Amino acid sequence: MKIGVIADVHGNAPALQAVLNEFDMRQDIEHIYCLGDMIGIGPDSNEVLAILFARNDVSMITGNHDEAVLALLKGGEYPVSHTHAKEHHQWIADHLDKRFITPLEQLSRIITVTIEGKSILFIHYHMEHAKRDEHISKDPFSEIVEPGLDHLISLFKGNEADLICFGHHHPIHFFEGKDTIFLNPGSLGCNSKPAAPYSVVELAKDNITVRLEAASYDNTKFLESYEVLQVPQRDFLMKAFHGNQCRGRREKS
Repeated sequence: MKIGVIADVHGNAPALQAVLNEFDMRQDIEHIYCLGDMIGIGPDSNEVLAILFARNDVSMITGNHDEAVLALLKGGEYPVSHTHAKEHHQWIADHLDKRFITPLEQLSRIITVTIEGKSILFIHYHMEHAKRDEHISKDPFSEIVEPGLDHLISLFKGNEADLICFGHHHPIHFFEGKDTIFLNPGSLGCNSKPAAPYSVVELAKDNITVRLEAASYDNTKFLESYEVLQVPQRDFLMKAFHGNQCRGRREKS
């Protein structure tokens, strides 16, 4: 059985559609798992959620951006650790189609499945068991560790699974330990080039095979939309998450 794994779409609808098109063209992907942070950073929250919720072959979990925006929408306590992003999150909340609030609230933080005898944990990022039900304002997600097998074994100690899939930290992670494979397909929506990373995982009784892929797409209008829509903190977002691609194009023209 083959599954698709995506993470950190971050409000980038054309990147998401490019990846889903590749999944659909393959015709051998039986299910897709989306590892949180569907919204935030990019301005296409409504488009992204409409695409994902319209499909019956996608399972989603929430990430810190999703939950921080929900906290604002529900009048809950906002995480102090996200104060630097509050203006942007408020803009996302103000523009979010209200029909998506309840479906987002109903998503889990964790999915565990067994496929072909292989146990899989899908999670946005590590959380201590005691914190898995804590509100986002309590910062339940663990501190990010540098990519590396030893770091991930230590971080996820006590999580029994043949495959642990996560996101949150935007670089790609793929490390094979003695007992567990750790996979972060990379941020689908935030990249310094017009490419959207994702992974295809083939599960068989004897082994797990991971392929790291990327879908190329035209991100011109998406990047320009930050300015057109006057997205708060857009200069920082463009530099930190998109490699100042728009600026590079302007300087060449």
